[in-house]
Amino acid sequence: MRIMGRRRALVGVLAGSLILTGCNAGPGQVGTAAIVGGKTVSVDRVQQLIDKAVREHPYGQQLAKEHKLDLVGREIVRQEILHDLTVRAGQREGIGVDESLVVNALQNDPLAKPMEANPQDDPELSVQQLVARVRDHRESLVDAAIQTQLAMKYLDKLSVSFDFSSVSSTDATGSDADQLREQAIEKARRFAASPTAAAELIAQDEQTPGMQAGTGQKLPAMQSPATAATVLFGLEPNTVAAFKPTPQQPLWVIVVVRERTADKPVASDQAAQPSAQQLAKVGVRLLQSYLDQVDLKVNPRYGVWDVVGMDLAPNEASKKGIVLPVHGAAQQNP
Repeated sequence: MRIMGRRRALVGVLAGSLILTGCNAGPGQVGTAAIVGGKTVSVDRVQQLIDKAVREHPYGQQLAKEHKLDLVGREIVRQEILHDLTVRAGQREGIGVDESLVVNALQNDPLAKPMEANPQDDPELSVQQLVARVRDHRESLVDAAIQTQLAMKYLDKLSVSFDFSSVSSTDATGSDADQLREQAIEKARRFAASPTAAAELIAQDEQTPGMQAGTGQKLPAMQSPATAATVLFGLEPNTVAAFKPTPQQPLWVIVVVRERTADKPVASDQAAQPSAQQLAKVGVRLLQSYLDQVDLKVNPRYGVWDVVGMDLAPNEASKKGIVLPVHGAAQQNP
């Protein structure tokens, strides 16, 4: 299944923009927000961009009044980290952006308009769009285009085989959300205890009425572009993860990946046409494998890196899940 014309897709990303999509001090020391592969992101730079968001954008002013500028600071650091990973991915994959497209996009700069207060998008996406506007616009647009090209290159080739179980709730109020999270993370740790632990636990869960569990599952990315943007498709074999496929639903999935392939097109009778937003998210997810290639350190002031969300969480307890290697199993490098 053809995703879409590559040039047309890139023009759409560049022109319609982001539907997100020097010192030696360590992050724990004053002056450094993060270190990514030896490159330093300074606290001063982060603060300058926060100030710019408040000065130039009504939405930034709204966040300041609501005492939520910490969201902006974390997103700035996140996008700086993703920028470094995106550059690495582009170099490794031989992906670039036609200069004429960049020039055309900047002439009709989709990021030039100030971001109004009370945006219609969800808060997370709105903050991402705000930060894209306060960063260098060329850099923001090129990052988005490379991430989209990365998704287009691999979406019809990427497939994962996995075993899984779940933890769910019928409480519509969500009052047991913290308990569910703890149960899912505990089950993930049990999955990762040994090479045979997951299979044994899943066999038990399959006998439990109403429990969603199974082995030998295979899912091509093209069959579910939304799922392809989750941590499941970023995991190497013999790795366990616990995460919520849909944040709004009281369901956690615990998976152990058995095989991940991305070298040739995968046939799928149920291929779905990905949206521009899904392509952007899949592109970011494909950067996950580059995290092992960089020494990433983040100043606790801006949170902790959360590989499940490919973002920064305020603290360990706020992470969107957990990723663990299977103890005693051979790990495969990307």
